[in-house]
Amino acid sequence: MSTPSRRRGAALAAFLLAGTALSGAAGWLPVPAFAEGAATGQPAVAAPAVALPGFGDLVARVRPAVVTITATERAQPEAASSPFPDGSQQDRMFRRYFGEGGGDAKRGPQQRGGGQMQALGSGFIVDAEGSIVTNNHVVDGATQVKVTLDDGRELPARIVGRDPRTDLALLRVDAGAPLPFLNLGNSDAARPGDWVVAVGNPYGLGGTVTAGIVSARGRDIHSGPYDDFLQIDAPINRGNSGGPLFSLDGSVIGVNTAIFSPSGGSIGIGFAIPSNLVGHVVAQLKEHGRVERGFLGATTQPVDPTMARALRLPRAEGALVAKVEGDSPAARAGLRPGDVVTGLGDTPIRSPRDLARAVGDLRNGAETVLTTRREGQEVRMPVRVAALRDGTGAAGGEEGAQAAAGPRLGLGLASVAEAQRAGLDLPPGTEGAVVANVAPDSPAAEAGLREADVITAVGGKPVRDPAAAVAAIRDALRSNGGAVALGVIRDGQPAFVAVQAPPATRQG
Repeated sequence: MSTPSRRRGAALAAFLLAGTALSGAAGWLPVPAFAEGAATGQPAVAAPAVALPGFGDLVARVRPAVVTITATERAQPEAASSPFPDGSQQDRMFRRYFGEGGGDAKRGPQQRGGGQMQALGSGFIVDAEGSIVTNNHVVDGATQVKVTLDDGRELPARIVGRDPRTDLALLRVDAGAPLPFLNLGNSDAARPGDWVVAVGNPYGLGGTVTAGIVSARGRDIHSGPYDDFLQIDAPINRGNSGGPLFSLDGSVIGVNTAIFSPSGGSIGIGFAIPSNLVGHVVAQLKEHGRVERGFLGATTQPVDPTMARALRLPRAEGALVAKVEGDSPAARAGLRPGDVVTGLGDTPIRSPRDLARAVGDLRNGAETVLTTRREGQEVRMPVRVAALRDGTGAAGGEEGAQAAAGPRLGLGLASVAEAQRAGLDLPPGTEGAVVANVAPDSPAAEAGLREADVITAVGGKPVRDPAAAVAAIRDALRSNGGAVALGVIRDGQPAFVAVQAPPATRQG
């Protein structure tokens, strides 16, 4: 070492030693035990190495059963629309991610020519005969579907059946020989933090493998009443739709279906349909070409803490009935608006989604028992479900207003006759109290009540006019801790709104 280098080294050592001496001025620092061991010739204690899993063996086993799907459809003057309601948060989310004009909301790259366009997606084989699972939106509207196997063979496919409500579809190919296939696993066993591997065709890059963990379970992205998605952080992108999500034992625990991304690329928020739901749907598509579901005929909404107090519920759980369709299974069973469904057969109901899934699992004519809370008491009623038809809402569909707390009740009421004279268009025979004004920053305003809402019930009991509504509200405020549930009609649709009054006004 040169002299300047030795001087720099000596200066550095002096600085470090000076630091030690300065630290020691307040008392010598204890020497770590592993350093003492090293000084006496004993081996230093090392932290145990954390071994991360390797996925090579898993991928080698499952990849031959993962396929690329090419769907050809007639070119449209504009991009195919999102499957979500126009203008909804989910519609805006997917349009923002995939753009307004370059392709379908969730499919891969598209090529136009000769009045046609092609979209790429993913899928996987579920039996040796060539049954293939993918997303409904991958093949929806397709005039021709082709499947490219992992060995490069391209085969025509026919659509066995589709289920738009869960965004699943079943295809079939004839390969002339048994094909490698994948087993569906138990998605209920998947836990947040468990490793998962996704294989698919992002941006047309077939056979792409990504890995991550389960981020959450039971996600509702408001795509339908049966939402129960696994959220994952394994990167998935356009073209991954319909591809399998694997657990470490190589079984399929989900079908990759959607992502959230404000930037246009994967940000680690993806959603997969759980395999237990996939197995149920695929079995029916194989047998019938469609999915049969039960129908109850009740529109429901969630129960929040204020609503729970207003309805004298022990917990903020259940599906609050906002509307019962005439001549429906719910009507024949005796279900009423204001009832809170807490059970269906042996299945506890904690939310409208629970009710929708439980009813949907039943078949036409199935008999069971509805358990409800009505005016603070438990009521059990036998019910025979009907078949859910296209164009009818799923049983237990979520609909209704949310509630909030505020400083004053702040409601002005008018009679139906007065409102009609003022020009309000109401159906003949309407009874109740019309909201004439709502005070700003009041509990009524924060609960979402609006002018022209018609209050038809208080706490589940019908009211015919403003006087009856005021009396019922006062009684409810006295007995329910200042919370009151109002049945309203807005734009022809029924809902319940819970309003919380402050202590100064609870006694009316």
